[in-house]
Amino acid sequence: MDSNFWHQLWESNEIGFHQRAVNPLLAEYINVLSLAEGDRLFLPLCGKTLDIAWLLSKGYRVAGAELNKPAVEQLFIELGVEPRISTLGNLDCYSAENIDIFVGDIFDLSSEILGGVDAIYDRAALVALPDQMRKKYRSHLLEITRIAPQLLLTFEYDQTVMEGPPFSISPDDVKQYYSDKYSLSLLKQIEVPGGLKGQCNASENIWLLSAI
Repeated sequence: MDSNFWHQLWESNEIGFHQRAVNPLLAEYINVLSLAEGDRLFLPLCGKTLDIAWLLSKGYRVAGAELNKPAVEQLFIELGVEPRISTLGNLDCYSAENIDIFVGDIFDLSSEILGGVDAIYDRAALVALPDQMRKKYRSHLLEITRIAPQLLLTFEYDQTVMEGPPFSISPDDVKQYYSDKYSLSLLKQIEVPGGLKGQCNASENIWLLSAI
């Protein structure tokens, strides 16, 4: 899986991963992060998620990383704001009041470019990556965010029935990736209505990861 895979999905509008409403698990569990107004959340592989507008409406600041530039352009159009665009290394940064979205390969994003964050909201990053990329992503995420607490959303299903993405990530997988740096709490597990992509039964899990 390479960058062309994701660019082609956006170009052909095959973006079933883009939810048309705020994720209800985010709305239900954002408070467990104990954030204050003005705190900054990092959303890796954020696309144009409506979760960003919701977080901004609650008084939080948002930083995001997204590979596809048209997705970010659509995000700002839907937010109704004109971004300031700057180049930082290999990345373009689209900024407006309380929001910075870094466009390009997330592995080109450093802690210095990202700046400080108070929490991570990973709805679409870990589940989007095949197993061989997840360990690299995990290490990079912890480095650039300095092990900020996380709300992590995962799917769990029979991977032999359907190919990812999103990929199935079991509780044991989450422990393998993160238990050395975080205390893990499974906050809720719900069945995906109608199954994942209408193809197989699946559950969606939301985790709180608190730095040890």
